Amino acid sequence: MKPIVEFLNQEGFLKSLFESIPCGVLIIDGDRRILAVNNVLEQTFGISGAEVMDQRGGEALRCVNAFKNPKGCGFAEECITCGVRNTALEALSGNQTHRKKATFQLLVDGKTNDLQLLISAAPFDHEGRRLAVIVLEDMTELNTLRRRLKTDQSFAGIIGHDAKMQELFETIREVAEVDVSVLIQGESGTGKELVAAAIHNEGIRAKKPFVPVNCGALPEGLLASELFGHVKGSFTGALRDKKGRFELANGGTLFLDEVVDLPKAVQAKLLRVLQDGTFERVGDEKTKSVDVRIISAANRDLKNQVKTGNFRDDLYYRINVVPIYMPPLRERKNDIPLLIDHFFSRIVTDRSRDYPDISDESMSLLMDYHWPGNVRELENVIQFAIVKCRGRKILPKDLPIELQRRNVLGTFRGPSRKLDLEIATSALVKSGGNKAKAARLLGVGRATLYRFLADYPEAMSDTK
Repeated sequence: MKPIVEFLNQEGFLKSLFESIPCGVLIIDGDRRILAVNNVLEQTFGISGAEVMDQRGGEALRCVNAFKNPKGCGFAEECITCGVRNTALEALSGNQTHRKKATFQLLVDGKTNDLQLLISAAPFDHEGRRLAVIVLEDMTELNTLRRRLKTDQSFAGIIGHDAKMQELFETIREVAEVDVSVLIQGESGTGKELVAAAIHNEGIRAKKPFVPVNCGALPEGLLASELFGHVKGSFTGALRDKKGRFELANGGTLFLDEVVDLPKAVQAKLLRVLQDGTFERVGDEKTKSVDVRIISAANRDLKNQVKTGNFRDDLYYRINVVPIYMPPLRERKNDIPLLIDHFFSRIVTDRSRDYPDISDESMSLLMDYHWPGNVRELENVIQFAIVKCRGRKILPKDLPIELQRRNVLGTFRGPSRKLDLEIATSALVKSGGNKAKAARLLGVGRATLYRFLADYPEAMSDTK
């Protein structure tokens, strides 16, 4: 019987085809021993075809499990689940396999390397023997690039591929490695708490508590108790000792959201904690010590609050060691489709239901809207649209009324825009001269429209 290599050499076309396949190819016999390999396989795995002849695949490719059993490749306990071995056995039994995923572990210079492979296999008969051709596609680099792309579009739960967001991701990575105070400034709804949590989770305190507190949601009388704790009997209703957020966050991170709303008395106590790490519970004389990283957030310009005397300048410089700016959604509108896809995957939890598509007209409205409520408002709009949608596409009528108004008038940008003659006239024409209806279309009060018409009476004459 002619060796398979001799057969390939004699058949010039088959030999050329064998070597030109842009994947690693090997031919094995019924005992899974190698009869031929192509050049791509030699280059991919750094082997010599002449040296691996008559070896089994795992032995030739240096699989980490190939030498765990004296019998060699295929006889260790781990070999039972080996994707390469099992695909080869299927082919030798007469079955074809097309691009089956498998992970293959190689031993290179004493180190284990993981390869992600796509395996194809097919049986064929040669001179009375059942042989199999195995095709190995190395997807390791491609999968790495895909993971990197996915990471670039989302980082620690924050979604965005806009240049501003990429810069933000890099800042989070940098600041997570140093244990300093951070001030995150940005409009409400931009995701400041997500950034704070990302800094914590990517840093050295990740295994310790992350404790958020909204400084603007608590009355002044309770805020000191919430932050520093209190002892029993220190005020009416203090029925027992209570730990504050600083103690609960000991070793970890305390996130002070809307820090601009801190009363002056609490600002002074916070400054002391930042300076020497000590404080007293409300009504207690015993000093306590904590090791806490402070991350603060504000939806107003904190520096202006310092200038007006509403915020201590010494505290401002303590919490603003590293400033981070969260861009509003209107400054990164190319992220809107990506965010919508993310919200679909979160909101539509019933896997038996397909995500609805968004019509081009609806997407145009979403892209043109000013988004005063930022990412939080976008998520609410998508939730609303999914509830309202009765077909397979989200249409303009499925969107909230403030976005539909823009569709009716063609130029409405949100509740804060000023009236102009062309827009007011268009609304009056559409309403048939009905001022109340025109005001609703414009998103303004009737009094606002009446005052405008007093200055521009020609708007009414154009509707006649």
